[in-house]
Formats: sequence, structure tokens, C-alpha cells
Amino acid sequence: MEHSSNRLAAVAPSATLAVTQLARELSAQGQDVIGLGAGEPDFDTPEHIKQAAVEAIASGKTKYTTVDGIPELKQAVVDKFARDNNLQYTHENISVAPGGKAIIFNAMMATLNPGDEVIIPTPAWVSYPEIVRLCGATPVLVPCSARDDYKLRAAALERAITPKTKWVMINSPSNPTGMAYSAADLVTLGDVLRNHKQIMVLTDDIYEHLLYDGNGFATLAEIAPDLSERVLTMNGVSKAYAMTGWRIGYAGGPAWLIKLMAKVMAQTTTNPCSVSQWAAVAALNGPQDFLAERAQAFQGRRDVVVSMLQSAKGLECAVPDGAFYVYPNCGGLIGRTSSAGRLLETDIDVAEAILAEALVAVVPGSAFHGSPNFRISYATDLGILKTACARIVDFCAKAA
Repeated sequence: MEHSSNRLAAVAPSATLAVTQLARELSAQGQDVIGLGAGEPDFDTPEHIKQAAVEAIASGKTKYTTVDGIPELKQAVVDKFARDNNLQYTHENISVAPGGKAIIFNAMMATLNPGDEVIIPTPAWVSYPEIVRLCGATPVLVPCSARDDYKLRAAALERAITPKTKWVMINSPSNPTGMAYSAADLVTLGDVLRNHKQIMVLTDDIYEHLLYDGNGFATLAEIAPDLSERVLTMNGVSKAYAMTGWRIGYAGGPAWLIKLMAKVMAQTTTNPCSVSQWAAVAALNGPQDFLAERAQAFQGRRDVVVSMLQSAKGLECAVPDGAFYVYPNCGGLIGRTSSAGRLLETDIDVAEAILAEALVAVVPGSAFHGSPNFRISYATDLGILKTACARIVDFCAKAA
């Protein structure tokens, strides 16, 4: 007999993990499935980072640490924010947690009460609204259209704010759309936020180093420094440094919030893995030149995927600014029937049919509260991507 809590019962499982698991099951049955669901770089963790972890183990750095990060890693994060974002922090402004998701959860758990609202522009990463619900508050989903590049605009933000608004979440470059907020975009949002002093802002910058076409990165605390006491700037080593499994996220923000987040973590995970923390020190303090090289490789993959999908009957595919996702609109397939006789009434139907018939795993846009679309991760080998896209193009051509 199940005895789920009311809060947990309101939380949806991760659609991206579900798609990945289904693809694994089909592969285990001998099917030639190409999984484009998971947002995980295919590059290996750089050797100098792995070596730092080996040395940490050999030297006995395997005990409990300070709850929210060793001093050496906090200093590396302080230096990173100063170097890359022109943000000036001290150790008391820094939190380190077991992944970026833990940073978000700790911040929400530390500050939200029942009845509080959190504004989340959609399409949005699947975990944002579920974390808010898990913390007993209400996610306010604000649709952002393709004509606005799937970005939250000032007028839409103003309309969504109520006396109950506690947080606004901004993810740039975005998962799932890959679109990024420019400095000018953030200036207009900052103008709105100045008039609502009760609102905190979480900026999820996890894809910071994956921007293309020569575009520079901008983050709200840098663009609007007068708001910095209300901004939590979140980042991590997972995407840029190919360290997804190491589970290290970090953030810079006001000292009072960082202290509350540590209080939450002291009663949940305690400290992040000690060995992973030392590896993250090496990542942030070590050579950074490979970041641009990897971004260039991702840009090349993006260009191939977008070009192929734009040729597909029934798909419209915008060119993303960054991250490693494309988010094609599949509205042209809705109402059609696949070659195997499946009626395509929703983007979920489209994604399921592509998996079953083309053997390519994609994530339906409804998982991100943005339909009718699906998300493809191009964080995999270029040859595999070409094969996958060719299968999708063929699937679309055969749908009648």
C-alpha cells in the first residue's frame, strides 16, 4: 500500500529520464535506438580534473567537509565569478551543493511557504516547476512564444507578478530551447524587477560556456548590480567541464540566503562529495582553453542538425543561441498519420512514434510546457546525429 505525501503526489516524474530509460529498454531488446533525450556532453572529463580527484583520494581527502563547500572550492568559485562575470563575492556569498538541482532545491526550500508563487518562463526545464511544488509553493508558468524567441519579455513578466510572487527563474542559454538572453533583454527585465522589491531572482547559468556565433554571455547580477542582493546566480561544472556524474553545482548570492541554504543542506545531503569538490577546484582554476574548442564542436553539430531538420516535412526548426538542444516545432505533423498508422494528435504522439518507428528517442515539448514541439540533444557524435536526423526526416516524409 502506497503512502505518498501530498507534496510528492503533485510532482511529475522527469520526462527526460523516462525517455532515456525507455530508449535503454528498447536497446536491451536489440533495437538500434539512438538516444537524443539526455542533456549530457559526450566529451570525457578532462584529464587534469580526473587526476586532481585521484590525488585527493590518495592524500586522504575523503572525510566530511564544510556543509556548503571547502574553502578552496569557494575561493575558486569566487575567482570564477570575478573572472567571467565581473561579480564580486566573498566566501559567505558562495554555496556549493551536490549538483545544480540541489542548489535550486535548497534555495526554494529555504525561502518558500505555501501560497508563494514562482514565475517560470516556458518552455522550461522539467525540474523547475516540480521543485517549486515539492517545496509547497505554486509555479506560475508564463508561456513565451517562438516570435519572442521563447524568452520572457518585460510586459509578460509584469503581468505575471502578484503580491504572492516570491521568485522569478531565468535560464540562459535555455534548456530546452537553446535561446539566450542578451544584456539588452536583461536590462528590460531588471527595470520591471526594481519596482517589485519582494521578488528574488534565480538565474540558471549552467550552459554559460556553450554560446555560439560569437555571442557574449550576460547574467542579471552583472547587468543590474543594484539587484544583486536579490539575485542567486547558479552554475556548475556538469555541462562545460563534462562532469555530470561528479555532482557539483554552485551559486553566488546574498549572505543571508546562502546561510539559509546551508541550513537546509545540513539536514539533507550534508556536504557534496569531497573528492568531487577537489576535482571542481581543478576545473575552475585550471586551463579554460578547451571550453571554446568544445563549444565550437557543439556549434558545428548544431548547424548540421538544424539544417537537416529544417528540410523535414512538417517541422520548423529555429536556430538556438547556445546549450546543446534544438526545439523543432512539429505542428505540421499534428493531425497526420504515421506510416505505421499512428494518429499524431499531440507532440507526445509524435515523440512516441519517432521512437517506435524511427528508433530515435526525443523528448516531447509538453514535458517542458511548450507544445507542439520536441527536444533533441545534440551532445553526441556527429555521425550518430546525422543518422538520427535522417531517420526523423524520413519519418516526417512518410507521415500522411
